[in-house]
Amino acid sequence: MGLERLLLASIVAMWISPSILLPLASSEEIFLEAEGPAAESSDELWLRSGPPPRVVDVDDYGARANGCDDTEAFLAAWREACNSSDYRSVYLVPEGKTYLLMPVSFCGPCRAISITAMIKGTLEAPSNRSVWLDRNLQEWITFEGIDRLHVLGGGTLNGNGQQWWINSCKLNRSMRCVTGPTAIYFRRCTHLVVEDLEVRDSMQMHVAIAYSWNVLVSKMFIAAPGWSPNTDGIHVSNSKEVSISDCTISTGDDCISIVTGSMFVRVTGIFCGPGHGISIGSLGANNSWAHVSDVLVEKATLLGTTNGVRIKTWQGGYGYAERITFQDISMHNVTNPIIIDQNYCDSDKSCHEQGSAIAVRNIHYRNIYGTSASKVAINFICSEVVCCDGIQMQDIYLVGEGRYATCSYKNATVVQLGYSFPFCGAEM
Repeated sequence: MGLERLLLASIVAMWISPSILLPLASSEEIFLEAEGPAAESSDELWLRSGPPPRVVDVDDYGARANGCDDTEAFLAAWREACNSSDYRSVYLVPEGKTYLLMPVSFCGPCRAISITAMIKGTLEAPSNRSVWLDRNLQEWITFEGIDRLHVLGGGTLNGNGQQWWINSCKLNRSMRCVTGPTAIYFRRCTHLVVEDLEVRDSMQMHVAIAYSWNVLVSKMFIAAPGWSPNTDGIHVSNSKEVSISDCTISTGDDCISIVTGSMFVRVTGIFCGPGHGISIGSLGANNSWAHVSDVLVEKATLLGTTNGVRIKTWQGGYGYAERITFQDISMHNVTNPIIIDQNYCDSDKSCHEQGSAIAVRNIHYRNIYGTSASKVAINFICSEVVCCDGIQMQDIYLVGEGRYATCSYKNATVVQLGYSFPFCGAEM
């Protein structure tokens, strides 16, 4: 684990080049400092005044870390940490041990004023797919309905997802398409902090945040092979005031995906690669309503990804993606560095032209530079029904890997400010 992190850190250091940051008052006004987890670090949990937290060690409740199922011991320790006291609780998974966990849900509300899940050891998922398929489950570790939850500690969650990948219909068309489990899922949590964990080889998505508010995710190390299908790094849906920072993500799908119902999301200091880049969407599948707004993605480095910063929407959907800014981003050998695709179609069947589309408007790109692995470095494929409106490009510099890079757009209004290369011309 340490060697792999060191190698990735070395890659980041080599590829990140100095840049001149632009004055960004307009985007900063959207993301004012909010009270809550963004203002505090894990160390501060131990320095506050008041009684010391009650420490609940899973080993004291029968966890053996010997390859046998430790789920019941983990649940017994959780019930004690959650409900035994009005004060703060620490739910401790000791360092240097590996625990086998079946699909498990840690639920609130809790009596404790706050809970810190201190994961210092390693949690292993069962590799047998029937554990989930027989019970129709789609999550491994779930935290639900908890206020002031902090999950940290430097430990590892290993999803053992290899059997899911090789049996995926994305890789083997003869296989039945089955949704794989998410490694760690946070649902309906408020004042949530998740930091300093390694999550690797998930069956499908690694970290999911849904229906949550006031969330800080930082210092995560997320890894799966580049060929592993649908293994998104961090997936955000139906959540507000979410901050994701200083994470290293290498997977077989989107490093970060932000989908419907998400507002006021800030993503900063991300290293992404391999993977499919940083995406808004997909939105509007199956003629559905979708909306995402007030998103800032900044200070990211993307290396060898199949997309850079992307907005993807299905034809036939309704709603909007608006007030989204991508800025101060370094691209290195990235295919499709900047792309909006309103004709997204991730289906075996062809997707026909339809009479409605998600509106994409007020999208800003600033200070994005590097190299494109594709001839078309900037591509806005917008709908004839609802065109892309209010796209602003400022100080863009993207060149091809040994060839000339181009920009193309159709059904879009694009304003170019400052120095922009390649220059964008409408496709006829």
